[in-house]
Amino acid sequence: MAKQNQANRDNEGMLTELKRGQMGLNKTRQRPNTDSSRSANNLSCSICHDIFKDPVLLLCSHSFCKNCLQGWWREKERRECPVCRRKSLLSDLPCNLALKNLCEAFLLERDQGASSGSEDLCGLHSEKLRLFCLDHKQPVCVVCRDSKTHNNHRFRPIDEAAQDHKKKLLKVLKHLQEKLKLFEQAKGNCDQTAGHIKVQARQTEKQIKEQFKMLHQFLQEEEEARITALREEEEQKSQMMKEKIEALSREITALSDTIRATEEELRAEDVSFLQNYRAAVKRVQQRLLLDDPQLVSGALIDVAKHRGNLTFNIWNKMKALVSYTPVILDPNTAHPELTLSEDLTTVRCGQKQKLPENPERFNYHPIILGSEGFISGTHIWDVEVNHVNHESWGLGVSQESVYRKGQIHFGCWELGFIDGKYTAYSPPFRDKTLPVKKKLRRVRVQLDFNKGKLLFYDPDTNTHIHTFTHTFTERMFPHIGGANQFPLKILPKYSLYSL
Repeated sequence: MAKQNQANRDNEGMLTELKRGQMGLNKTRQRPNTDSSRSANNLSCSICHDIFKDPVLLLCSHSFCKNCLQGWWREKERRECPVCRRKSLLSDLPCNLALKNLCEAFLLERDQGASSGSEDLCGLHSEKLRLFCLDHKQPVCVVCRDSKTHNNHRFRPIDEAAQDHKKKLLKVLKHLQEKLKLFEQAKGNCDQTAGHIKVQARQTEKQIKEQFKMLHQFLQEEEEARITALREEEEQKSQMMKEKIEALSREITALSDTIRATEEELRAEDVSFLQNYRAAVKRVQQRLLLDDPQLVSGALIDVAKHRGNLTFNIWNKMKALVSYTPVILDPNTAHPELTLSEDLTTVRCGQKQKLPENPERFNYHPIILGSEGFISGTHIWDVEVNHVNHESWGLGVSQESVYRKGQIHFGCWELGFIDGKYTAYSPPFRDKTLPVKKKLRRVRVQLDFNKGKLLFYDPDTNTHIHTFTHTFTERMFPHIGGANQFPLKILPKYSLYSL
């Protein structure tokens, strides 16, 4: 108890010292507060090295934060003083109330000192900071202004400099706020893209399963038909062999009876044998007149018919179910007002859809590109335009770098139908009206990349419509565009299956 009283007296002495420090607060604002630093060190827990929180007192007179001491003991598994290692016998540690009050007073004084505006005084001359050095970009006092450090420098009153710099910071802040909006918009678009990815995956998976279901059904029906044909042949030929076996069995029985009767005649008495001789010879001769048995031709299963080129024959028959389309449209490039068919070959214009603003997508012209670009060779595809001659549409190619987020100024070549007229369109050149009299049902597009030509034909009459000449240097993509409620369709090409 005596040691605890001694510790309390020491803490009261520190409190007195702190009060003296409060009396000289104005002086500490004018010079580095070394006394406050020493007080902080004296009021620090030797475990956490921070100002005491809920200090408790040991019998050895050392104080520690209650939580720090309990944590120390849990780690060491021994109840001893962390400083002098003296064993502690107390289970209920007494609170060092004097030290707690001292720490609270110190923290209060420090907070008040921090908020009292001490930073408004010059750290070198203890004068109020009234000026702003435009060269050093820092507040100074009037003594600093006349010092060598700021010789020939420019100054402004602190309030004017603050207003000027606030305006500059506000301008920068506006740019930062605009950048924040861009990031928020980008995040919103990424969120929308993430949701759209899941929708695309589910729809594509469903369509894949439907396609394979159709193929599975065809293969199952074809398997059943071929097995049925095999079993019918098996039954037919088995019946034929059954009838053949029954006929041979009858002949064998008759021959066996004749042989047995003849053998009995041979064992008879001479008179009896001679009396029946002519009849026995006649019976034997009749049986000898029978034709020899022949092997049955074509009796076996025609395995070659059922198994020969089986997969090829099935694939060849499957062509009636499937088709090849030389151009498949890419939904990720489609303008939000364009809607695609499930097989990605037909497009029409409708209500605007909520789609991610990905870089590949057109957002100004109602255009969609093919999924595959060309960097060489000759490529041909037909587009059905029969039902949309009273509206506007365009067919052709676009280079990979064509501008997709606004009006197209170059990189696009197309045959179009606008205001009842067929035109050749290739910005930045003016549209050229084409002398097409007959309404087109289909348009054939032919890209000859190596020769630098894009040709358009009427495939129904094999009539040339127009040719663009250009040296293509980029990957070229088929494109379709237009504000049509009726569909534009890439026609399938079956000739590739011809063998």
